[in-house]
Amino acid sequence: MGSSSSKMPTMEERWPAYEAKMKAEGLNEAAIAAFKYNLGVLLSGASTMIPESDIGPVDSLPELDGLDITPDPSLLKDTVILKLNGGLGTGMGLDRAKSLLTVADGNTFLDLIAQQVDCMKKEYKTPDLRFMLMNSFSTSKDTLDALAKYPELGTGSDLEFVQNKAPKVSAQDCTPATHEADKGHEWCPPGHGDLYPAMLGSGTLEKLLEKGVKYMFVSNSDNLGATMDLKLLTYFAQSKAPFMMEVATRTDADKKGGHLAKDAKTSGLLLRESAQCPEEDEKAFQDVTKYKYFNTNNLWVDLVALKGIFEKNGGSIPLPVMKNSKTVDPRDKKSQAVLQLETAMGAAISCFEGATAIVIPRERFAPVKTTNDLLALRSDAYTLTKDFRITLAPERKGVPPNIKLDGRYKFVDAMEKIMPEGAPSLLECSSLTIEGEVVLAKGVIFKGHVVVRNGSDEPKTLTAGTYGSLNTKKMTFDL
Repeated sequence: MGSSSSKMPTMEERWPAYEAKMKAEGLNEAAIAAFKYNLGVLLSGASTMIPESDIGPVDSLPELDGLDITPDPSLLKDTVILKLNGGLGTGMGLDRAKSLLTVADGNTFLDLIAQQVDCMKKEYKTPDLRFMLMNSFSTSKDTLDALAKYPELGTGSDLEFVQNKAPKVSAQDCTPATHEADKGHEWCPPGHGDLYPAMLGSGTLEKLLEKGVKYMFVSNSDNLGATMDLKLLTYFAQSKAPFMMEVATRTDADKKGGHLAKDAKTSGLLLRESAQCPEEDEKAFQDVTKYKYFNTNNLWVDLVALKGIFEKNGGSIPLPVMKNSKTVDPRDKKSQAVLQLETAMGAAISCFEGATAIVIPRERFAPVKTTNDLLALRSDAYTLTKDFRITLAPERKGVPPNIKLDGRYKFVDAMEKIMPEGAPSLLECSSLTIEGEVVLAKGVIFKGHVVVRNGSDEPKTLTAGTYGSLNTKKMTFDL
């Protein structure tokens, strides 16, 4: 907005243009209602921040490992497993769904997920265990093509629905942003909080309820740890809670990410993301001894309760709104300044009365965000189980290797040049740093803390052999 004294435009002034634009684009009522709610929050001038004075820490929570509960496989017939699959792996140099990356033994994320579901169907004799994906316009076709070899997973609208898109907002006067050269730049993804309106608007929510599905387990497709856990499903069903978030204990490595907190007024649970933290509260936000838990984005939702929230709020769900400042053409920093209004699906924890959280072991949170993660996953530090789960090798005692690749290996195709004949052995490696252009021969074994350096401009090969030792501090190998 212009100067600080300029008056915020009203919904009456701004909404008609957005409504016309969204209808012309063919967006459904739920998508329009969701954006209308978000724009209303922006134009109300209400703060989208969650200051320290409004919240308190969550002292303790039940832990999955401590639950004494008998799993009930009969609940699977009332359950849908949903994976969020809208993300392109642009940060890793990909122009298609990140879930199509090969992870282990020639399997992609999607292969592993499909085979996990198949194993559960067979093991628990539940052929109608339901599985769905929320794709985006950019991931839908590739994903459906890749899953065509698993027809038993489902097809068409039984297998996927597509997330909505939202108009970008001009930062100057809150009118719809325009970009004549490429109209596509006028739209943005509305964040994964769009899961709920996308389920409603696509008819998916109604269809699942008609089939008697009550429980939904939702997680990110790039989190290999997020498998259907019968103990958790049974606990959720018995708790009668409308919503349950899987949280993990924050470490220093997680201090910049969002955390769970308690609403000072209602004592209900809420989520505070870094974009919602005022600058002066940054220190408290990053205090992992005060705010001990973070959201893994593995969520359990009672679909009957979700429908109830939509009915109570006139077809929308009042998720906290986050403002993201960007330019209309993300690659052109001189183009029009815009706001992208986004919501997070975990933030729904504050919309459900009686929502709960449970502490899970770290292995249920294993997202692949960088080529560092991918290199580790392709090594023997991880094993593929008979039911197609990827777990840390038992020798690792729950601690993954810490990999730091040179910036030149940020993209997958570059990373694969490091190990043309497969990943090195990292089973006994605590940390591995690679600096410069390095090629690892077949048969390289790393142990303990290792740095491999090549200061020259030419690629150099590390020949087969064992490098490092479990008994020494960091060992550096210059090529």
